[in-house]
Amino acid sequence: MSVLSSFVWSVADTLRGPYAEADYGSVILPFTVLRRLECVLEPHRDAMAEIVASFPGEQQRRTHLKIATRTEDRAGLSFWTASVYTLKKALQDPDNLAENLIDYVGGFSSNLDVFRSFGFENVIRTLDERDRLAQVARHFDRIDLSPDAVSNADMGDLFENLIYRFAESANDGAGQFYTPRDVVRLLVDLVYAEDTEALRDRGTVRSIYDPTVGTGGMLTVADEHLHGLNPDASTALFGQEINPRTYAICKADLLIKGQDPSNVRQGDTLVVDKFEDRRFDYVLSNPPFGTDWKAVESEVKNEHARGGHGRFAPGLPAVGDAAMLFLLHVASKMRDVDDSGRGGKVGIVLNGSPLFNGGAGSGPSDIRGHMLENDLVEAIVALPNDMFYNTGIATYLWILSNSKPEKRMGTVQLIDATGLGSKLKKSIGSKRVEIAEKHRQAIVSAFAGTQDKDVENVVPVKVFSNLDFAYWTLTIERPLQLRFECTPERISAVAEHKTLGKIDGLTQALESFGDTAYLNREEFNKALGKSLGDTDLRLTTAQRKALWQTIGVHDETADICLHASGSCKGEPEPDAALRDTEDVPFGWGRYPKSHDFLEETVQAYFDAEVKPHFEDAWIDWDKTKTGYEIPFTRHFYTYEPPRPLEEIDADLERVVGEIMTLLREVES
Repeated sequence: MSVLSSFVWSVADTLRGPYAEADYGSVILPFTVLRRLECVLEPHRDAMAEIVASFPGEQQRRTHLKIATRTEDRAGLSFWTASVYTLKKALQDPDNLAENLIDYVGGFSSNLDVFRSFGFENVIRTLDERDRLAQVARHFDRIDLSPDAVSNADMGDLFENLIYRFAESANDGAGQFYTPRDVVRLLVDLVYAEDTEALRDRGTVRSIYDPTVGTGGMLTVADEHLHGLNPDASTALFGQEINPRTYAICKADLLIKGQDPSNVRQGDTLVVDKFEDRRFDYVLSNPPFGTDWKAVESEVKNEHARGGHGRFAPGLPAVGDAAMLFLLHVASKMRDVDDSGRGGKVGIVLNGSPLFNGGAGSGPSDIRGHMLENDLVEAIVALPNDMFYNTGIATYLWILSNSKPEKRMGTVQLIDATGLGSKLKKSIGSKRVEIAEKHRQAIVSAFAGTQDKDVENVVPVKVFSNLDFAYWTLTIERPLQLRFECTPERISAVAEHKTLGKIDGLTQALESFGDTAYLNREEFNKALGKSLGDTDLRLTTAQRKALWQTIGVHDETADICLHASGSCKGEPEPDAALRDTEDVPFGWGRYPKSHDFLEETVQAYFDAEVKPHFEDAWIDWDKTKTGYEIPFTRHFYTYEPPRPLEEIDADLERVVGEIMTLLREVES
């Protein structure tokens, strides 16, 4: 595939000069699509011409063409061209080459509208003006992109490799367009793993959807894998894509496969779900890493505010990372569970932040809570680093299901595949590692619970209850105890206060108040109020509060400050400076993992872990929050003791000896 991709891209030598490097892809991509379509149509040219001449209506043409072009192993074609031209024939009239090619592209059936997304007519005219059109057309006419020479899967690889080269030449975050095939195959295998036997059944019909479809690579692999299990299976492929070029490639690719082209739609998935009323058997996605959603913030927040069954009702992540919005979206697209117990499955590629970012009560924590409380997370697989083209960060595959097998209900599998990568001979961008087939099979076996513990590639797996990831965050308060003394330091703090510093005569009044230390707030306020009154200085309630807060300093020997009014009258006031939080796992101690044991579990934790250290502390129950996090790395951490000091000393002596030897050689 790299040889074919390099040959296709070699037309860049022709473009160099009249075109900037960042513009090569705008020429190469649409010509590649055109040549692929031409090669697919080539064996059926006579039948197609006869049908086009015989039937004026598009529906009639589509019906007859499908029948005429159907073979035992390929679906019939649902697109055609009414033009007599091919690249070869257009080249035979060099003086009118541009007009001939425009006629050729304009003759395609209306369901093949992808060339508008490329602005292909402008591309043709610009090439003609720059005297490069004939050379480019001849280059592509020599490339055999027929299905016999290049399979659908290989064609998908070619498109994505060209997209990668284009984005790389334009400095445009190449990796966001291109999911490595080894990752896609692993994701598809995991999603199908528990359905393999069911997929072999006669009359199997499945829908597959990718909300960030790109060029359709995931759909292609999923489709071919399913037909490998059951050649007679019927699949319906769906996708949504924001980028017009990749959308066009995907649509053309699905047309060639005999799929309904209206099932690929252009648009921002986070703004408008183009398949709002549909749910799917399988959902696959690799949303771009680390992208913010600031540009669509108002739309997303409006959908969240509507609540109910909206995609983003459970919570919102920080604006800086849209990953968890895509997680919510794919979870919402699983088909409902039917009477036979079959529902939907999801495979999505995410970075590490959705596992743990955000504390209890935050949007990300609430989203994790939604996933876990509804028992949607079946497994999370940690991949090796350096798996992707534009990043070397840790990445994870989340497998979701709304119809888990009974033995897996209420649990999550964590699978550590970080040690199973194979080094590439040559890096591609940031990608230095791949998942070899034997490692992929080992990971899938670990997920399915069928791995042999005696084989070489044993994959570490740990199974947890959903509530193992739940915790309560307690707010621990301690009483406010203050000493009040008008020292020069405290008077200086009053002078620098943004409000108190503007009150004429206040600092002078405090200097004359004296430096007597008060350990009781009421006594201090009373004495100070009398002193200020003698100077005709009147303070508002807010100013008096700001004053004692500025002068008072913590002193454990001071009297506890008490609430003077309200429902808490007579109770200790909390000291915000001493406020702390504690995370208490569900089921701490002898209590079961349950929402229902909040008071018993939390109180037991407080009595055992906090009270012995701070006798005067208490829990502010109104501030207790429920949180969820999945500390993946912590669960697989293996302690490695430091090297013995003797070994370190020996190494240092050896290195010093080598340095001294080198110095002596220099001196001599």
